[in-house]
Amino acid sequence: SIHVPLRIIQRLFFLLQASASETTEEPTCSQGFATDELVLTMTRRKVSQNTRLGKVNLCIYRFIYLVYVFPQGAADQEVPILYFPAKSGDGLRRRKRDWVIPDINVPENSRGPYPLKISQIRSNTDKLKKIQYSITGPGANEPPVKLFTMDEDTGTLFVTQALDREAQAKYTFKAHAAVVGAGNAEEPMDIVVNVIDQNDNKPIFVNDTFLGEVAEASPKNFEVLKILAKDLDQPNTDNSDIRYSILSQDPELPSKYLFTVNPVTGVIMVNAGGLDREYTLEVQAADLVGIGLTGNAKVILTVTDSNDNAPAFAQSSYEATVAENREEAQVVTMSVTDGDEPHSPAWNAKFKIVSGDARGLFSVRTGRNKHEGIITTTKGLDFEMSGKHTLLVAVENEIPFATLLPTATATVVVTVQDVNEAPIFEPAEKQVSKLEDLPVDSDVVQYTAFDPDTARKQTVMYRIIRDPAGWLKVDRATGLIKVKNIMDRESPFVIDDKYMVLVGAYDNDEVPATGTGTLIIHLQDVNDNAPIIEERTIQVCNKDPVPQLLSNWSARMNDSKTGIILQLVKELEAGKYNVVLTVTDNQGLPQDSTVQATVCHCSGKVEACNDRIAGVTELPVILGILGGLLLLLMLVLLLLLFARRRRGEKEQPLLQDNDIRDNIYYYDEEGGGEDDQDYDLSVLHRGLDNRPDVFRNDVIPNYMPAPQYQPRPANPEEIGNFIDHNLKAADNDPTAPPYDSLLVFDYEGGGSDSGSLSSLNSSGSGDQDYDCLSQWGPRFKKLADMYGGGEDDDITFPFFGSFQT
Repeated sequence: SIHVPLRIIQRLFFLLQASASETTEEPTCSQGFATDELVLTMTRRKVSQNTRLGKVNLCIYRFIYLVYVFPQGAADQEVPILYFPAKSGDGLRRRKRDWVIPDINVPENSRGPYPLKISQIRSNTDKLKKIQYSITGPGANEPPVKLFTMDEDTGTLFVTQALDREAQAKYTFKAHAAVVGAGNAEEPMDIVVNVIDQNDNKPIFVNDTFLGEVAEASPKNFEVLKILAKDLDQPNTDNSDIRYSILSQDPELPSKYLFTVNPVTGVIMVNAGGLDREYTLEVQAADLVGIGLTGNAKVILTVTDSNDNAPAFAQSSYEATVAENREEAQVVTMSVTDGDEPHSPAWNAKFKIVSGDARGLFSVRTGRNKHEGIITTTKGLDFEMSGKHTLLVAVENEIPFATLLPTATATVVVTVQDVNEAPIFEPAEKQVSKLEDLPVDSDVVQYTAFDPDTARKQTVMYRIIRDPAGWLKVDRATGLIKVKNIMDRESPFVIDDKYMVLVGAYDNDEVPATGTGTLIIHLQDVNDNAPIIEERTIQVCNKDPVPQLLSNWSARMNDSKTGIILQLVKELEAGKYNVVLTVTDNQGLPQDSTVQATVCHCSGKVEACNDRIAGVTELPVILGILGGLLLLLMLVLLLLLFARRRRGEKEQPLLQDNDIRDNIYYYDEEGGGEDDQDYDLSVLHRGLDNRPDVFRNDVIPNYMPAPQYQPRPANPEEIGNFIDHNLKAADNDPTAPPYDSLLVFDYEGGGSDSGSLSSLNSSGSGDQDYDCLSQWGPRFKKLADMYGGGEDDDITFPFFGSFQT
């Protein structure tokens, strides 16, 4: 008899699974084997590989297993014999194509005894020759060395220790057969050993503890989380086929079956309602489709608040007032309440405008505390278009309601406050085309604006805000723009024939509002600039002169019509002559130009003009005059030196350098005083500068356009016209000093702490006693000598004028 423990059968024998019909009835037997040991009786002669020993009934609800046994450990155990493929040259025997050497299958974790015989290698020539067998490769003579060995005489293949499929599932090496003393008897043969998996690894969860959250109002079959376990046994076999189950639930309230798990996927789902606290589940993973080795883990589920309370407004209606034309102005703040857990998604509020904002004038956002709705304007409101707006605002939570709940709404009435708006020009930029010589007081264009404040019935008035050249004026009531000064297309204020003017329109409100419009005048050119000769000096010989060519213009045009030809009609004395030419353009506009011609004593073309010029004084005469002046100057110097020597002793100056006294102020210049020592006399000359960039900010007008000054002409004969034109322009120039203000130049100061000394004079009448001056010390010595008598009585001092100390 053969005694086979069931635990050995479960680990070493191949199980064939037969599916039974599915039923929902309770089992009629206890799950598992009836006993721990099963005895099958059979004679030893009939026990061989793949022999059917019997049938084992195993009650596991719906499965029946057939068991086959593979005897191991006997010395005479039969093993498969592998023959080397026959060679193609051995007699009439042919080698089969694609000869396949079968793999050797060895179960892992075998208990031995070791070395364990697993196969035998044979050569077809071993009956004729002495054959020696061997193996080479990984597991033989390479790491892991001597895991497999071979009897060199019989060719029997042994494994020396238990194999582990999880460490290595396959071994490949070569078998050799050699004739003793004569070399190889066969070609090397590949041997493949497959390690058969056994269920020696239990499932292991990827986490010891799984954490999850579930809403309190979750419906049945709501998926909470997924648990996962892994098995190191061979994939896609029963040894690694895992099934999940829930072993326990803590607490078992309000029901012990609040959760269920999908046995295949491991997804934990809600099985019943009434969740209201934290739950701990003990889960299990078992291989062999749920009946094999097991592994356990914990699942902690926290029940979160569900959105089962709708937010509600603190007020059903709100009112607010907003000034028109204000963008992003805050209108109103609305508060709400909610019965769910504070600061949770089920408590946080979000708002939206349901109706009343078809033009998108308003927006609503949630405040920082998540329980306030703030309405602001997205663009300026228009009182004239709509003075009142009624909005309907709804509030919800960040997550949907767990149950069907009503949505709260509130009404917001926004009143628009009217403000004074600036007049608006239509168009904002107006373009016209005019001749540059348009007469003064001619109409340019009527540029008007309208007042958007239709309810205020205000009057719109106009003024020029920016007119760089001061050419235009505008009617205050009608907006008609006229010419004030002649326009000039060649002016530096004109760019690309365009002159830009900024026009303002303002209303008559208590606080006027001003709007602006831009007028662009395209100036059309007229013939208002006569031709000018640029070459004003020439040299010509007085004998057989060469014609002189003046480029650009001509008195008598050359053949190319690009220059003027001048030629002497008769011989002249050498000297400088002014030739006046009248040049006229093709439209008849004339211009007198003066050309200075130098006539030289030469013939033909002028090479050098070194002759004496008529009307010029000879150089020797000039040198003589200069010499006479020099002699006269030397004579004057000698006379002064002689007078100084006769004077004798050097007089002591009235005021010595080391004399210490108060400051002396001199009043020999107009316009100064002791209170104004740093006065600027250049103010007296400002009227002569004629410079429009000089301003006096205290009296200059706020803004008036400057007139146009003509540049200095190149023709000296045009100086008179140039002075007359610029004089008139300066008289009308409000930006050029002097202005119409009172300038005082006879101020001599005031506020002195000492009395006036103007009564002092050089009179010698003797009415006044000056002897006391000699008693006042060295500082008054000169005065005592002058008026009190003494050694200097015969010296006369000039009167220096009044002064103060």
